[in-house]
Amino acid sequence: MDIANLRRDYTRASLDVADVDADPLRQFDRWLHEAVEAQVPEPTAMTLATVDAAGQPSARIVLLKGAGPDGFTLFTNYLSRKGHELAENPRAALLFHWVELERQVRIEGFIERLSDAESDAYFRQRPLGSRIGAWASPQSEVIASRDALEQRFEEATRTHGDEPERPGHWGGYRLVPQAFEFWQGRSSRLHDRLRYLRAGGPGWRLDRLAP
Repeated sequence: MDIANLRRDYTRASLDVADVDADPLRQFDRWLHEAVEAQVPEPTAMTLATVDAAGQPSARIVLLKGAGPDGFTLFTNYLSRKGHELAENPRAALLFHWVELERQVRIEGFIERLSDAESDAYFRQRPLGSRIGAWASPQSEVIASRDALEQRFEEATRTHGDEPERPGHWGGYRLVPQAFEFWQGRSSRLHDRLRYLRAGGPGWRLDRLAP
């Protein structure tokens, strides 16, 4: 297969400074709403990129669980690889790719942990199997087999019952944004890229970037 010649042209839409909100959080909310309305698969799926203390980057897909004036929230095991990396270097980047809309959003900022109360409140909303799974899975650790994992799940089910408490090693993070980039695919790879940077205080500076 000749992957070098796999390509498509982007002709769906355009993006100009006059088209966007002065507040990138409101602009993100607008685009997320449009992705949901367009029935994009997994519209809240995002790549989370982290860097460890030695400068080694890593990335994985996670789900956005909240977006507002304070930032973007996600939940995970604090003892996972991403948890260790966020403890060592509390800066991260998010990437949303809504391919059906020919759009991307990049967000960069610093990370803070959510309060126990916020993590408890979200944990109680999760399906029971997911709550048991938070106890059963030693995320990112080497395990002997799938059977061993399923045995841990059965043991956690017996131990914690129908109302498991949130494990202390599991909870939420908030990414507090310092930069946004909204990307709209265009023909001939002349894509539209608009970047917001913190301008000091509550405001944002908006620039167009070359594709």
